[in-house]
Amino acid sequence: MKQISIKAIPGSKKEEIIQGDPLIVRVKAKAEKNQANIAVIKLLQKHFNSPVRIVKGKTSKRKIIIVG
Repeated sequence: MKQISIKAIPGSKKEEIIQGDPLIVRVKAKAEKNQANIAVIKLLQKHFNSPVRIVKGKTSKRKIIIVG
């Protein structure tokens, strides 16, 4: 399992992952009713081809995730 720091940007025009420190994850979903977190997890699971979960920062733009 690998721990990664990310910055989520909800409400973007397109969904993408930008390499850097922290990893920037742009999603179309709005930050309401956990929609953006779900979109972030789905996009990262597709990117890493592995299970992903948020371990810190569920209500913040800065999050820590675990891959694997």
